[in-house]
Amino acid sequence: MFVFPAQIRDLAILIARLGIGIIFFAHGWQKLFTVGLGPTAAGFKAMGVPLPTLSAWFAGLVEFIGGAMLIVGLLVPIAGVLLFLDMLGAFFTVHVGHGLFVGSGGSELVIALGVGSLLLAAVGAGLYSIDHAITANRATRPHGPNTIP
Repeated sequence: MFVFPAQIRDLAILIARLGIGIIFFAHGWQKLFTVGLGPTAAGFKAMGVPLPTLSAWFAGLVEFIGGAMLIVGLLVPIAGVLLFLDMLGAFFTVHVGHGLFVGSGGSELVIALGVGSLLLAAVGAGLYSIDHAITANRATRPHGPNTIP
């Protein structure tokens, strides 16, 4: 079985985090600042999304903050799961039944972003991330009664 070297694997994780993170960050920015939460909630209501105002807040914040967290590699398992749940909600409340292709309201984008986020949650942030820097710092820090925490 062929396995990529660790550096190539970590570079691939970084590229995936950046690509998916930028898309989510932009969509969150759009909901929060460009379009605004009021119009976003009105759009959600028109699409039949339950609790449209709460859903607009959830989607806007999760996509904006979660996207930023993917970009920098901070708490990627948590961000990935929240973004997956966000896309799962979008799939079932808006896109299911509209086919696959996004041009007809289909689910291809939410599926790709959702499963990509879930995969990042499962594999973690990789070497080039804040998560790794924090973990590596903890592993190299001395422990014991005479050390300063």
